Amino acid sequence: MIFRTQVFFLLSLVWGLMIFRPVSANSQNATPADSNINFAFSPNPVGSGARALGFGAFIAVADDATAASWNPGGLIQLKTAEISLVGNYSCQKEDYTFLDHPEANGSHSTSSTDLNYLSFTYPFTLWNRNMVVSINYQRLYDFTLEERYQYKSQGLDPDTLTPIDGLYLDNQGRYHQSGSLSAVGIAFGFEIIPRHLSVGITVNIWDDDLCDNSWEQTEVESSVVSYSYFNYVSMLDTVIRHNFVFQGLNYNLGLLWRSRSRKFSLGAVYKSPFTADLKHTFDSQVTTTDNGQVARESTHIVLEEKLEMPMSYGLGAAYRFSDRFTISADVYRTHWEKFLLNQEDGTKISAVTAKPEGQSDVDPTCQVRLGAEYLWINRNKHFVIPLRMGLFYDPSPADKKPDDYYGFSLGTGFAKGRFVFDIAAQYRFGRNVGDSVFPDHNFSQDVDELNVYSSIIVHWD
Repeated sequence: MIFRTQVFFLLSLVWGLMIFRPVSANSQNATPADSNINFAFSPNPVGSGARALGFGAFIAVADDATAASWNPGGLIQLKTAEISLVGNYSCQKEDYTFLDHPEANGSHSTSSTDLNYLSFTYPFTLWNRNMVVSINYQRLYDFTLEERYQYKSQGLDPDTLTPIDGLYLDNQGRYHQSGSLSAVGIAFGFEIIPRHLSVGITVNIWDDDLCDNSWEQTEVESSVVSYSYFNYVSMLDTVIRHNFVFQGLNYNLGLLWRSRSRKFSLGAVYKSPFTADLKHTFDSQVTTTDNGQVARESTHIVLEEKLEMPMSYGLGAAYRFSDRFTISADVYRTHWEKFLLNQEDGTKISAVTAKPEGQSDVDPTCQVRLGAEYLWINRNKHFVIPLRMGLFYDPSPADKKPDDYYGFSLGTGFAKGRFVFDIAAQYRFGRNVGDSVFPDHNFSQDVDELNVYSSIIVHWD
């Protein structure tokens, strides 16, 4: 009887030590409250476009249609109507390490191809002031993730924490996340002081009926515990799904000042906080097999929640040495401590850590970007080939302190007449990041991300 009691105590201990993904702290007892928001790439809300990506710092430049996302005050610089289309390819690789469970170490990678930006912009004059209107689509957040993991152990004695012959644990699973958040924006820019000071506003409509504003998290786990001494075998199979549908409204305010010589410019942008409606559907299926006895349990819950999106703001400066060469710098801050999931019962949890608001320690992130552009101009054949480069520090929100990410970007293109083609690649990396994901397992990961944007712009009078 003593041995049987020890076995059941041991099995309970082993189940408690098993490694699970951050979506559910324990899949067997998962609830809707266990979910958090896992961004696939940088969550910082900056802007879109291939030229801007290659440039790196664009708040004080903002002289194409993507200004609606970077700084709508810069829209006034457009002198002709234009249509712009931007596509992107993204891939990410993660190498993760569990110091306490080295057998669970591994790596995974994901990739996706999507429409990043689409816009129509039309400048006009009214009351002796230049004005611009724009309608645009912008894909802002990507949730594409795919992870697989496995953990094996020979077990632990509950008294001495030493291995026990005949005890075996095998836990393996897959975490899949897909979806995105996009906004349809209506922008307006106008001059306050002709040729020197302009302002703009973009109203962003986040609506699942206009574009797919939803994402899904799926976790599948299969676990086996056996103890040959008692011929005991227990299996647990779990499937958990969280589906979110997102709707909301916010705005971007932008300001652009240019010196009389037009060599120096300053830009500022403010992106308002807002509370989005979040329809959260939770499904779980748990199948337990205990020495041949099978039990199944299913749960289906639909919740009406709120997601509080944080405010962000940035400042930029640019200097134009000549018609060919420009440098720029941006500083951008996002208040991730205000990124909160307001559950149906009124409880607020951090959407970064999935902890209650009072127990979560999330700091704002401060992003720094530097950029440069050189134009090779062929005046005889009337075409331009740009060369662009950017450097940046782009931290991600995390518990206790932000995770440090760095990177660089390169870009080029071809412009002739009414047609402009741009292409840019951005490499972003983090080393020994993500330790707050599994705080009890000495977890860290190395992350490498690549984004490639390409765009086509067509101007006409």
